[in-house]
Amino acid sequence: MQAWGAGAIAALALLATSATAQDWMPLDADNTLVMETTQGRVIIVLSPQMAPQGVARIKDLTRQGFYNGLLFHRVIDHFVAQTGNPNNKDGGKSALPDLPLEAVFRLAETVPHSVVAQPDGATTGFIGAVPYVAMTDRHMPPAGDGSRAVRAWGTHCRGVLGMGRGDATDSANSELYLMRDTVTRLDRDYTVVGRVVSGFEVVAALRVGEPPSQPDAMTRMRLLSDMPASGRPKLEIMNTAGGAFATLVKAKRAEKGADFSVCDIMLPVHEVR
Repeated sequence: MQAWGAGAIAALALLATSATAQDWMPLDADNTLVMETTQGRVIIVLSPQMAPQGVARIKDLTRQGFYNGLLFHRVIDHFVAQTGNPNNKDGGKSALPDLPLEAVFRLAETVPHSVVAQPDGATTGFIGAVPYVAMTDRHMPPAGDGSRAVRAWGTHCRGVLGMGRGDATDSANSELYLMRDTVTRLDRDYTVVGRVVSGFEVVAALRVGEPPSQPDAMTRMRLLSDMPASGRPKLEIMNTAGGAFATLVKAKRAEKGADFSVCDIMLPVHEVR
């Protein structure tokens, strides 16, 4: 489970009573994965703005049923849980062609994003539910042609979903990994495609090993939009453009002080009744 300090817990309690309808938004059904595992359900929000080809590939394979039944064949404490290989070990892939690396992308002014910190030489924040790092705004080209953008990349906070690859840079295919801890040394080497918004405790409970002696499995993976309405998880996620999110960031920043980073923020979700 997520560890919140006293200040952030107090802020969450306040948000529960003071947040308005504008502070919450429905999950994007076309870009939300519902992963059923032997340890429980994990809900992941995808970011096509960061990795359009990677997200499209995962959605295609999900709709084919490719991931159903595949094992978590490599699970390392404080690192990653890997899955998505049809032979349930490193090196397997789908019959589709490999993908180019999408580790770094252009973050344009026109892409909705929310800044939470500006450490020296960088800007950090969220695109939807997924944390990113970018060059500072002062590196953005002058306005004029409507295409102002800076270099940015998804950062490997706990719960981030990425695409595994082989030794070749452009070899992502079907393998997935879930971050069981924050390991930012992976940034700019692997394609970040999304982040867990519900089910962090499930990822933490996956049995460890390379491979585990009794590996867990993805029993079924679906897109939220493909599920019958009666069976869909009824969740809303905090809107990063709202006042409640600003309050949450302020509380977490006060709690962490100089150690504060974008990885300290996990967007709350709540059930809609």
